[in-house]
Amino acid sequence: MSVPGAVATGPNFPMKELLSRMVGREVDVVCTGTSSLRGKIVEVDEHVLQLKDEEENVCYIAVDKIVAVWEKRDKNRHPGFVFKN
Repeated sequence: MSVPGAVATGPNFPMKELLSRMVGREVDVVCTGTSSLRGKIVEVDEHVLQLKDEEENVCYIAVDKIVAVWEKRDKNRHPGFVFKN
């Protein structure tokens, strides 16, 4: 799909574009292998997302490994599945 005025930079362009628009927001990120991370988006480089957690630690995530991202809604709720018996 072509978007007028958009310049694709590679196969991860849509995720990179989305993340770039969310700089400064707190998000939950799910990566391949079911890893989940939470933090404030600090910067999005060509292939790397920088997240800062509540303790001010910075985490670097490969954009091509991200499968889902959403804005943080509940402080005590983290991404993933809940199993009930």
